[in-house]
Amino acid sequence: MKIHFFRFPFIAFLLFTLMSSCSCEPEDFVRFAFQGMEKMMGEGFLPSEEIRAIGDFESTSVNLKRTNDESIIILRLENGDPKKLSNQPEILARKCAEIYLHDFENAHNYEKIIVQFVQTDPINPENFALQEHEFETKDFF
Repeated sequence: MKIHFFRFPFIAFLLFTLMSSCSCEPEDFVRFAFQGMEKMMGEGFLPSEEIRAIGDFESTSVNLKRTNDESIIILRLENGDPKKLSNQPEILARKCAEIYLHDFENAHNYEKIIVQFVQTDPINPENFALQEHEFETKDFF
């Protein structure tokens, strides 16, 4: 029984040593994990840096939703530059949708794309403003 108690700390120590002595950056591990996700979901599943740069968004995410009636891509873009978002947000949303649908190889399997612009209050992150723009994916192909 003492061997079982010894194994876990030893394995944890070994993993910690290997991870900390590795010359890889933590971003490399995250990138590796995301590459695996893209292989499973389809090339271009994760929003590109081009989309992030259009509105200077702090973070981006994607949710794929399928029901019996419809299939939707939800592209969530958070904390973008207010100046870029205030000037014709519908056009900006359409451009983001166009880029995303062009990059995502399985986009043709979805009927709609919803682009969400989310602005959070830096003092109280529970307060946020949400703006949604919905498009038919067939309009982009």
